[in-house]
Amino acid sequence: MSTWTGALKDAMVSGGAASITSAALLALRGRKDTGSAVAPLNATSHIVYGDEALRVNRPTARHTVVGAALHAASGVFWGVLFEKLLRRERRPASAGAVARNAIKATAVAALVDLVVVPKRLTPGFERRLSGRSLWMMYGGLAAGMAVGALLWRRR
Repeated sequence: MSTWTGALKDAMVSGGAASITSAALLALRGRKDTGSAVAPLNATSHIVYGDEALRVNRPTARHTVVGAALHAASGVFWGVLFEKLLRRERRPASAGAVARNAIKATAVAALVDLVVVPKRLTPGFERRLSGRSLWMMYGGLAAGMAVGALLWRRR
């Protein structure tokens, strides 16, 4: 199995866990910041539907399902980076190495998401959430990645 194939397989778990954890935090913080648990995920669908998605506060198939799918795909995408970083460790990754690499991958994700890409390709939730909520969401991304990887490797 190629290293990319293995990284993708493992990222389905670590990135999937990161997606679930960060989506839960988006819902919690969305409810606090906007009064709507789905508003941040809906905002992610602005990649497909434009700025109208940034104003949708109720669950809809058009915005919530598409936003959730994009969010899940991005979690797996960043999970591949994380898994590739883990594969650079000289021996089986310790819990500390897993945490360190999850933080590195998440820092790259935040930089790319919030600074590098054009506005149309940003996650969108950054336009609906407070700075504190963004920190919490990216922290949840890192934590989910690390916990998912540790549990997957234990089995």
